[in-house]
Amino acid sequence: MTRPSFSVVAVCVGNVCRSPLAERLLRLRLAEQVERGLVSVESAGVGAVVGRPVDDLALAELERLGGSGEGFVARQVTTALLKSADLVLTATVGVRARALQVDPSALKRTFTLAELAAICGAGNDPSVATARDLVAYAATHRALAAGVDLDVVDPVGLGPAEHRAVADQIDGHVTVIAATLGRLLPDAGHP
Repeated sequence: MTRPSFSVVAVCVGNVCRSPLAERLLRLRLAEQVERGLVSVESAGVGAVVGRPVDDLALAELERLGGSGEGFVARQVTTALLKSADLVLTATVGVRARALQVDPSALKRTFTLAELAAICGAGNDPSVATARDLVAYAATHRALAAGVDLDVVDPVGLGPAEHRAVADQIDGHVTVIAATLGRLLPDAGHP
């Protein structure tokens, strides 16, 4: 199989709740719109609980939303992973800062989920014709997310209601992002 033409990495702290939800839900939402193999979506953590599966409460929410945690194993974010990503989506501003300590060159490709969803939701710009154009546009138009709460709260240690609220928030963000990428990904491999 050839390398996908566009790659996304979702990042949180432990890589057992928020980033697996973002990874699996974004994959699911993109699969409804994009040819298989065109995009890859992975996840990692800046303080990963390496080797662990998705947290039980997060898994219940993932399954409720139509996703699967099958085969998932938490892993630590690495410089190589961030360098290879066309787009990095983080759970919070703090996680974004920690990811950028690992690879400062990822700055123009790294956004919080809420930030990119707000930029995508702000409307279509005619200069955005490909997924890479979207990333470049978002990097220079971060102000479109002004006033938006950029963080998705960490539900670890909280109850089912909090996990449900976080899962619904993540699903809302990835649905907006997937809709935008879905329009742009058929051209993602073109310069």
